[in-house]
Amino acid sequence: MGIVLAIIVFSFIVIFHELGHFTLAKLNGIQVDEFCLGLGPTIFGKEIKGTKFSLKLLPFGGACMMGEDDAENLAEGSFNSKSVWARISVIAAGPVFNFILAFIMAVILVGFVGYDKPVLSGVTEGYAAEEAGMQEGDELLKINNSRIHLWREVSIYNAMHQGESAEITYRRDGETYTVTLTPKQDEDTGYYYYGVKGPTAQTKANAITAVQYGWYNLEYMVKYTIQCLKMMVRGQVGIKDMSGPVGVVDMMDTTYKESSSMGAGVVALNFLSIAILLSANLGVMNLLPIPALDGGRLVFLLIEAVRRKRVPPEKEGMVHFAGLVALMVLMVVIMYNDILKLL
Repeated sequence: MGIVLAIIVFSFIVIFHELGHFTLAKLNGIQVDEFCLGLGPTIFGKEIKGTKFSLKLLPFGGACMMGEDDAENLAEGSFNSKSVWARISVIAAGPVFNFILAFIMAVILVGFVGYDKPVLSGVTEGYAAEEAGMQEGDELLKINNSRIHLWREVSIYNAMHQGESAEITYRRDGETYTVTLTPKQDEDTGYYYYGVKGPTAQTKANAITAVQYGWYNLEYMVKYTIQCLKMMVRGQVGIKDMSGPVGVVDMMDTTYKESSSMGAGVVALNFLSIAILLSANLGVMNLLPIPALDGGRLVFLLIEAVRRKRVPPEKEGMVHFAGLVALMVLMVVIMYNDILKLL
């Protein structure tokens, strides 16, 4: 059951991404040839108002086919017959819809479970926070001049900057203070801590704070994804640490098994939390300037907007093809690693 639910959630996120392309294409008068969920051979298909809606054999991925790769097709209603800004809006709509979906889900999640406000429940004896005079009730505002709104931002910063000192700005009784904390290593775990203790319970949300902290949750997920990408570039994590669709589905199945005994509500909230991360992650990844992805296509469209002249289609096509081949190889490697982890 967990695998089935995971595939449904994953497919819904992909469909919503493609719905972004589809919606802006229709608004700009562009003919959409096919709107499909999945990859491979078609299991079911039906044509409605000139667009074939289909379900493919493999339940991963999806597509909104507008003939954008057919550079010679400049007929009315074709993708390439439209202005560069219309085409940019269509390509950018996919990732934007992922962010919109993640935001909506985050508002719902915060409305149900509340939010983790960065207020200290205490400090650990013998660590930097105590030595700096911090105490229970202090509200953390910034880490190294980066504004924070959620306690998990403190936790993830420490995890990704182990052993590094941090300048912390906090508020107490309306007054703002700034201190520099040097983490201390725990002898048992080898982990570095600042000695700050987070909230012991979630803060209940009302209609306004649900929207406010739903936005902060989306912001956190985007920052977290970007931070992970930076760690990849720096070599702090490798391909073996990455997960593809197989790994994600397995992780969601494990989550289902661990939380199913607590009731359907807990399962739904856990899956909702994962879906927010996946949707935000898909939005960020698709905006990367990588050939064959939305971000790669946007690069060429922006160049066209600046030059007022399109990059030769054959050259752009070669770049996207090379990018697609590289992505397919990467996907196969990641899928292979995911399968090895399951064995």
